[in-house]
Amino acid sequence: MVDKPLIRPALPAGIWVLGFVSLLMDISSEMIHALLPLFMVTSLGASVLTVGIIEGLAESAALIVKVFSGTLSDYLGRRKGLAVIGYALGAVSKPLFAVATTTGLVLSARLLDRVGKGIRGAPRDALIADLAPPGLRGAAYGLRQSLDKVGALLGPLLAVGLMLLWHNDFRAIFWVALVPAFMSVGLLIIGVREPSRPKDAEQINPIKRANLKRLSRDYWWVVGIGGVFALARFSEAFLVLRAAQTGIPLAWVPMVMVCMSLLYAITAYPFGKLSDVMDRKTMLIIGLIVLIAADVVLAVDGHWWTVLVGVALWGIHMGSTQGLLATLVADTAPVDLRGTAFGVFNLISGVAMLLASVTAGLIWDQFGASYTFVAGALFALLAIAGVLAWRQPARRY
Repeated sequence: MVDKPLIRPALPAGIWVLGFVSLLMDISSEMIHALLPLFMVTSLGASVLTVGIIEGLAESAALIVKVFSGTLSDYLGRRKGLAVIGYALGAVSKPLFAVATTTGLVLSARLLDRVGKGIRGAPRDALIADLAPPGLRGAAYGLRQSLDKVGALLGPLLAVGLMLLWHNDFRAIFWVALVPAFMSVGLLIIGVREPSRPKDAEQINPIKRANLKRLSRDYWWVVGIGGVFALARFSEAFLVLRAAQTGIPLAWVPMVMVCMSLLYAITAYPFGKLSDVMDRKTMLIIGLIVLIAADVVLAVDGHWWTVLVGVALWGIHMGSTQGLLATLVADTAPVDLRGTAFGVFNLISGVAMLLASVTAGLIWDQFGASYTFVAGALFALLAIAGVLAWRQPARRY
């Protein structure tokens, strides 16, 4: 008797819908964010310091909210409602950019947008884990990351095209950004059905000491590894600054981010699927080796094609590791504490990213660009040591 080949189930439709929800919102957000600093400086007369303060306050708000939204989704036992609120806040913030005449209104819009991102992030990631079969979690997170980055790729390209077509009319482009934003909210409401909560499930308080103790040692290892990952992977703004040093026309510098997003989008889903059948520790180490290679290339030479190679490697690193880290959080967290687990993970990684970016900026100013990327490679080596020291638990399929 011949054994029938094992047929892997397809990803649930809800996973695909969540991916396209992310894609649409990222198109909208990146259309604005690609132009916002220039809009503030040229149209509103803001200083670069003001731009930095607004961005810092906005990102800090998102980090803080992520923990509370994840915990609340665990307490309520529901994820979709919070995700809808988060995406809706992101959508309603878009008209404020179009009508802004002061940096104060821009700050309000950015805070509203980032609070929305903070509210939706952890519940959405936990909802993916709830919807995806355990054996397909890597593919599910990889797919969402991939579609998200397709949006991050299309948004700036659309903004550049409309700037050329409409002769640098910032406000008209900001109004256009409303369309994909509200489409994403509608798609989430109509297209995703949240799994029903078991009737015998108890409502829990995730922040009680007894429940927090249920976050296992393996989970905290993943959080720690993710934090060191973030230290090694400072803000992508430094990739843009490195490209600007090559002497290419400034109009082409944003294409660095397009290149990075393209490689990220292409690789995230295949690597996610691979992580469902391959040892995940090995994949993390491979991803970190790719990051070290990117840092070395960017540190050694500032020629435009060398920078492009380094940025491409950076995108492959992101595609191979970011969905994988989310999968490991889902693997190591209790089902009823997944929202809290993602919130804490995102907070720690975000704080580490802020620290990494500040440190990278200081090294850049004091010693130069090459030393910044050398420091990133050293942190990546530290992350590899952490991965090797971690005894990965068996998969619970």
